[in-house]
Amino acid sequence: MSPSWLRRWKSAVTRLFSGQANFGELQGTIGYTFSDAEVLSEALSHRSYVRTAANPQCPSFERMEFLGDSVLGMLVAEQLFRLYPECSEGELTKLKSSLVNEQTLALIARDMRLGDHIRLSEEEANAGGRERPSITSDCFEALLGAIYLDGGIGPAEDFVRKFVVSRISEVQNNRAIRNFKGELLEITQGASAGTPRYDVISESGPDHDKTFTVVVHGFGVELARGSGHSKKEAEQVAAGRAQQEARILARKRRPKQTGQEEM
Repeated sequence: MSPSWLRRWKSAVTRLFSGQANFGELQGTIGYTFSDAEVLSEALSHRSYVRTAANPQCPSFERMEFLGDSVLGMLVAEQLFRLYPECSEGELTKLKSSLVNEQTLALIARDMRLGDHIRLSEEEANAGGRERPSITSDCFEALLGAIYLDGGIGPAEDFVRKFVVSRISEVQNNRAIRNFKGELLEITQGASAGTPRYDVISESGPDHDKTFTVVVHGFGVELARGSGHSKKEAEQVAAGRAQQEARILARKRRPKQTGQEEM
């Protein structure tokens, strides 16, 4: 066994199975030290890792993500409400959507190198899971949920302010980050056509590389379809494709303007 191979093997084992000692770098990045290392461990454990872990009771981060998603929405809404007293409800909603969507959270996770700390199966890691937006954005929400569980609302507020709300200007200036679902919602509601409905119509591929296809309905008809490696991504693609047809249908619903009466 060569020394270089042994070093790589030890590094891989440490990355997959080490405990609190391996969390120091991430805790330094986020500026918060966990009292309960198991909470952080759960927030970093993808379901692919759980299936192959030595401990079958090891939970994945999905429940923690559920909590973090709710905490994120509430804290971003509150901080925007206080920062922008002049903004209307609609403007605040657009700001919030631009900050909490998958694209933005994945960029934040990339910049803080969160992918380096996510526990994945070897197969998922080799398939590029550490850079997959659907995984890194979900893990970011799970991490926030873990901070909230471990330290309460104060550290969670600090985390959201530091990593999410601080990027408002960057997000607004980045044309690549668009909330197509929010834009489509504006079109349909502006035409009194209600809220678009998104349905998953197919899933294909292995667990570590699934492709979802979504159809979006609005104005009583199918508007468009879209595919992506997560349901959120597929919905965004479908919403982007649906906008042209939605605008045509919205114009048809507007009452025709009458000409001025003759004098």
